[in-house]
Amino acid sequence: MSTEKQQSHQVPEPDEVTGPWWEATRRRVLLVQCCAACGHAQHPPRALCTACGSSRDLDWSQTPGEGVVDACTVVERAMPGFRPPYVVARVRLPEGVLLLSNVVTEHPYDVGAGDALRLDWRPLPDGRALPVFTPSER
Repeated sequence: MSTEKQQSHQVPEPDEVTGPWWEATRRRVLLVQCCAACGHAQHPPRALCTACGSSRDLDWSQTPGEGVVDACTVVERAMPGFRPPYVVARVRLPEGVLLLSNVVTEHPYDVGAGDALRLDWRPLPDGRALPVFTPSER
């Protein structure tokens, strides 16, 4: 596995905008914001729609837990909580949202653009979790 035992490093505290997203991670549910005014989906959570500017029409939608590698790189340097080599990827969700995440795999150099992924979770000490992805079975 590409992640080592959870080490002490900074994870953002929830606020009034990101709170529902973080709370859903406790249930291992991945949410994206959706704008009822224009239909735009976005991540990370924001106080207004990045397409139409509405601040009243934002709601949450559960994503099905699939994605596709849009772009990725294999990192060769250690970082707290990660043992190299590990994959950092821009994952395109079915809603069109791009999510920067980790692809957890024993074969990091085999991951490439267009690869299908499925959602997994990296637990945090406080019960929240970070969304990560694993390659889908071919």
